Amino acid sequence: MKPLTHYNTLLLDMDGVLYRGHERLEGADRLIAFCKTHGIKTACITNNATMTPDQFAAKLAGMHIEFPAEHIINSPVAAQRWMKARSPQGTKVYVIGMNGLRTALFGDGYFVEDDEAPAYVVVGLDTEVTYAKLRTACLLIRGGATFIGTNPDVSLPMPEGLVPGAGSLLAFLKAATDVEPFIIGKPGPTMFHIATEILQSDPQRTLTIGDRIDTDVAGALAAGMTAGMVLTGVVTRADVDASPIKPDLLYADLPELLEAWQRDMQK
Repeated sequence: MKPLTHYNTLLLDMDGVLYRGHERLEGADRLIAFCKTHGIKTACITNNATMTPDQFAAKLAGMHIEFPAEHIINSPVAAQRWMKARSPQGTKVYVIGMNGLRTALFGDGYFVEDDEAPAYVVVGLDTEVTYAKLRTACLLIRGGATFIGTNPDVSLPMPEGLVPGAGSLLAFLKAATDVEPFIIGKPGPTMFHIATEILQSDPQRTLTIGDRIDTDVAGALAAGMTAGMVLTGVVTRADVDASPIKPDLLYADLPELLEAWQRDMQK
């Protein structure tokens, strides 16, 4: 395995890596400061489509983690960038989703919202989804619109238990249309590639750090990047041992990662 000094770019998942809920995880602020000091390009990548990068940056600032909104790449930001590369200005889009997705897609005026003849149907988590919205999406997809999903997470952990996620809405529409959605977020490689494009970085010199095997690790490996993992989320070391998908690097937490990186610098 290459020394950590090989990497000049770091892609970080957020919940379970930098914070848990509204609580900063140990070492998060020090790792960000370390990267800034040593010129390591850094971005946050998350499947979460409910908030905007500015809202994420404000949340981090509230935990005393200073991070620029332009380097927070969630699945809506990645979706808009992917679609822009393939579509002219004025392209029509139908959306099922919340503020984070709608702001990313329509905030700069490049795409036009339309429910009659869109080129794309983009679906993310929508906690106020209705049968009417799903019916419209179904008919549009059957009519030829490209079906895009922000992320495949079928459930979300909430204090009261697991509740439906964006993947549940995608499953509904897939069953109704017989069309497989193109997934922008993890575990697909698209969001990882877009992050390195934004940072103008080499994927071969990019280290990713996440807390989930099925999304963070699988996505990084699919993108051809080094997949690092910390055990500060829901996954245990026993889960890693039992999984057929293995991270390239495994740390108990961010302080352990930071210590390893500092040791490699001293060699």
